Amino acid sequence: MEATLFTFPTSKPPPPSLSYSHTLSFKTQFKNPLSLPTSHLLILRRSSLPPASIRAAISRTKKEETVEKVRRQLEDCYLLAGIKYEGFTVKQFQELRRSLPETTKLLVAKNTLVLKAIEGTKWEVLKPCMNGMNAWMFVHSEEIPAALKPYRDFQKEKKLDTNDFTGAVFEGKFYTPEEFKTLELMPTRAEVYAKVLGALQGPAMAVMGTLQAPARDLVMVLKAYVKKLGESGGQ
Repeated sequence: MEATLFTFPTSKPPPPSLSYSHTLSFKTQFKNPLSLPTSHLLILRRSSLPPASIRAAISRTKKEETVEKVRRQLEDCYLLAGIKYEGFTVKQFQELRRSLPETTKLLVAKNTLVLKAIEGTKWEVLKPCMNGMNAWMFVHSEEIPAALKPYRDFQKEKKLDTNDFTGAVFEGKFYTPEEFKTLELMPTRAEVYAKVLGALQGPAMAVMGTLQAPARDLVMVLKAYVKKLGESGGQ
């Protein structure tokens, strides 16, 4: 910074070495950044941020990575459900993740990115869930009730009544929150196999009984006839 001092003429004649006006200039350096003008501080702050084009590119890359992550989770997925995430603490979310089976994955992603990932697939019917903040549950197992039960237990323990399922897709069908009981009460795979086996065995045993009964009767008739022939020959 330069400062200029002016001297005004006086009644006394100035010394030969001095003129009627003398200019004194000096420069000072600011060692304390707080003494810098506000405009300079704003320039410093702005210069510390990356250009807008770089920030936009980083944001776009992160969005693409999220969409790809959702698509990977959809591979070999049996059920996709939304959970109202608003109000969850980080600690609660971590506890919930630990309580889920290894075949169940939990992911937080914006609705728009999930919608982009499921577009054109059988999961597209999940659109009614695309409201508010959602955590997404990907179930990679046929045991649907076993996958849903941990969240129900967690919800009851933490008193998260308002953080309910927002909907789900199973076998291409959308289930509303009111229809979740159908999913939660589904029989296990072992129970289904037992019922199918029982249904197959019942008719099979009945058919065998029907086929075997005349055969037994026929054998008895033949034995009686042979016996009668023997008696007649003996006479």
